[in-house]
Amino acid sequence: MTTVDDALAAALYTDGDASLDAGASLLAAAPGADAELTRRGHDLVRRAWERGWHPADLARLVRRDLAPHHGQLLADLIRAECGRYGVLPPRWATQLDALDPGHWSADRFSYATAVLELYRLLVRLPSIEPVGPVPGTAFVPATGYEPRMLARIRALLAKAEATTFPEEAEALTAKAQELMARHALDEASLPEHRADTPSAARIGVDAPYEEAKAILLDAIADANRCRAVWNGDLGFTTVVGFESDLEAVELLYTSLLVQGTTAMTRAEAAQRAGGRRRTKTFRQSFLLAYAVRLGERLARATESVHAPADLLPVLATREIAVSSRADELFPHTTSTRIRGATDESGWHEGREAADAASVSGERREVHGRR
Repeated sequence: MTTVDDALAAALYTDGDASLDAGASLLAAAPGADAELTRRGHDLVRRAWERGWHPADLARLVRRDLAPHHGQLLADLIRAECGRYGVLPPRWATQLDALDPGHWSADRFSYATAVLELYRLLVRLPSIEPVGPVPGTAFVPATGYEPRMLARIRALLAKAEATTFPEEAEALTAKAQELMARHALDEASLPEHRADTPSAARIGVDAPYEEAKAILLDAIADANRCRAVWNGDLGFTTVVGFESDLEAVELLYTSLLVQGTTAMTRAEAAQRAGGRRRTKTFRQSFLLAYAVRLGERLARATESVHAPADLLPVLATREIAVSSRADELFPHTTSTRIRGATDESGWHEGREAADAASVSGERREVHGRR
């Protein structure tokens, strides 16, 4: 066995600091093993792709379970591994751009320890549902928003996030949703898109208050003709739908989460100015009410969205296709009990914030957790 084999055998499959120290000591004393150690990291990253993981998924997990410098080590591995492929699958370029740009260095023992900690996490990754092709394999490019439309929608949502006037945020967000809904109907009406099939995307649902965030994402997914399944253990929701609808969900979730967090911060400041100290229960209640209220408004908005009569069979077919794909990916889902809101002020403030961030769209009932 090589030095790298000995170090990995000592550190990766046994818990505890002693095994890490043993492996790191072997590597620190063998500078000539560095290239092979890096190659093993590329192999682990490649195995992660084959198990269904994407760059953003790995980065999210490492950020949650390890330290910032592990994220820098991971980013270096991912970029080097992805550089070996030709054209990357859809969404991967954006995920690579979002990786930590830094490069971490330290003394040999500390560096070896960090690498082994990262490899220990990577070697134990479970397989998850595939939501796209593995790099290096053939794929059909997805069709989504054309760049000018996407830029316009992003600009509207950015303004909604930046304004301090609730009425303006409501108008801007509603206009963005209107453009999304119109684009979805236009795309469904085009003959070249009749043969399209649903795809899927994973969206991070980070702590704290992840239950409320998952409910918000579920409501937005329903409004845009998608289905959402939350994996609380791994910190993400998988959204199944047609590509342009998935883009709409990602854009709206990001924007409405920013708007909700901003509104919560303002509400807390007002409460403190009034002499009341806010707690975690206020924030939990606020975001839960915000998510539930948005869901109610999205459900009512369904009645106001009308497609041409000749397009209804196409939309029905697409809905069946999304449901079938979701059932294929997640044949076994379970419901989860959500912690209730216990702060009355937080609940009312959250509902008011949701009213200010109202959007229009379509909604269908789907709730689940892996």
